[in-house]
Amino acid sequence: MPLLRNIGLLAQCRADGSQADIHSIPRAALVWTEDRIVWVGAEADLPAQYTGWPADDAAGRLVIPGLVDCHTHLAFGGWRADEFELRILGSSYQDIAARGGGIVSTVNRTRGLNPAALVLRCRDFLSGMAALGVTTVECKTGYGLDLAGELKLLQVYATLASEGPQRIVPTLLAAHTIPPEYDGHRDDYIALITDRIIPAARGLARFCDVFVEEGAFTIEEARRILMAGRDAGLRPKLHADQLSRGGGAELAAELGAASADHLEHIGASGIDAMRRAGVVAVSLPIASLYLRQPATPARALIEAGVLVAVATDFNPGSAPSYHLPLALTLACTLQRMTPAEALKGATSIAARAIAVEDQCGSLEPGKAADFAVIDAPDVNHWLYHFRPNACVRTVVAGRTIWG
Repeated sequence: MPLLRNIGLLAQCRADGSQADIHSIPRAALVWTEDRIVWVGAEADLPAQYTGWPADDAAGRLVIPGLVDCHTHLAFGGWRADEFELRILGSSYQDIAARGGGIVSTVNRTRGLNPAALVLRCRDFLSGMAALGVTTVECKTGYGLDLAGELKLLQVYATLASEGPQRIVPTLLAAHTIPPEYDGHRDDYIALITDRIIPAARGLARFCDVFVEEGAFTIEEARRILMAGRDAGLRPKLHADQLSRGGGAELAAELGAASADHLEHIGASGIDAMRRAGVVAVSLPIASLYLRQPATPARALIEAGVLVAVATDFNPGSAPSYHLPLALTLACTLQRMTPAEALKGATSIAARAIAVEDQCGSLEPGKAADFAVIDAPDVNHWLYHFRPNACVRTVVAGRTIWG
């Protein structure tokens, strides 16, 4: 239906205003033609030209922009449930990695799957995400860690993007960790990334990401990789300051990164640098919960003037859930974000973090007709009263994909 009426509350989530300003319209209506929004506002103000259009009834529910999950590791083989117990019993992320677990164990399983098998797994995940109101998904590589493996993951994402229905944004994360075959030969692996993998990823990936952390990549290594990516047309992103304060936020600012993600241990200088450079902070509260890490200091970031996105970090180890509404509730409880701030962080701000803000993330004329109908009277009630799923309908480009 091209007209949705009887919306109890519609949150536009435009980019203007503060992070808490979601531009709510009570008793609203929404009009679209084909895949684009043409009008949004109070139903009492609906232009006469639309009053006779085929209409659907929102039954007084909440309508929000389609959710944007701006940080996932969607394509992977296997799971790592054994690590869940190990962490409960006191093993750290670094301890598990040192014993051959962590990222490397997923790399081994992912290398063993052919592209068709990976596409099937991803389709299942995306279907579950669609049911939650998620219409755009950023997808990282990082479980191939060689030329063939990284390109395989990018081709999987290209297949998913061509199939739809969700919008897929691919990111190259060849610099996730050093693979075992390059132990003692770090420079050779970094050269492989800069000289072969990045050039081959041109046209398949939109961003180049690096995990900057003790045991992963140093600031100097990350700068080299990200500059090579930038030269190839891939905008920088960073996993930064997750397990320790290592200067990743400052590097993100220096290189004009689209975002710096995690930031559980960011310091005052990193916050200030990101504010001045306009880098989006991406908070990942499900990972903070599973790793029992301090939550991203969202309150300090917002008050300093840094935009804060919220995403799942969906992966088999530290965040084995694609439930973005759960991440939003955790952003409220663990990070002291208000429900409105969290929602804007998973819509227009998340869209900015992956450079699709001109297409989606808000309900405005000209944007994609991506939205979700939520069985709640308002945003506060939705995120306060956590349910398995409050989404009753998901629409992408004007087409219902759930509900």
